[in-house]
Amino acid sequence: MNILHIDVSPRQESRSRQLSAAIVEKVLEVAPGASITRRDLGAEPLPHTVAPYAAALASPATLAAPPRGSLDISEALIEEVEAADVIVMGTPMYNFSIPSVLKAWIDQICVSVARCSRRRPGRWECCGTVRCLSASPPVASFPATEPTNPIFSRRI
Repeated sequence: MNILHIDVSPRQESRSRQLSAAIVEKVLEVAPGASITRRDLGAEPLPHTVAPYAAALASPATLAAPPRGSLDISEALIEEVEAADVIVMGTPMYNFSIPSVLKAWIDQICVSVARCSRRRPGRWECCGTVRCLSASPPVASFPATEPTNPIFSRRI
């Protein structure tokens, strides 16, 4: 079994990192010989998509012969996902959404059907079936009756 362990928080002591590590430990109890691939988006953020990447995905012609290097990051990340039997992801919530570094990862691995067909003719998906376990602490860490965040403490 191959585990892809992704952490997103830039804080090494974050709750989402603690939760994802606990999940990996539980998976290892079930599959003690499993290998773990780590992707730490908090410590090593991915670049957001840029013009050459967008140009490569713009048409079947550019997809068949993408500009040199334009899909290298995407290909490496897709290979990590394809190799995984289980994905464990620990992510915080910022402003009720995911951090932009996780969005950058999603943008790199979620590609057009045409690209997937180029990689795997006759298949509509890139990654097949992968179990994904997400670890995210509660959005609010304060009592609902006494908010401490100034945005939520204003009365309307």
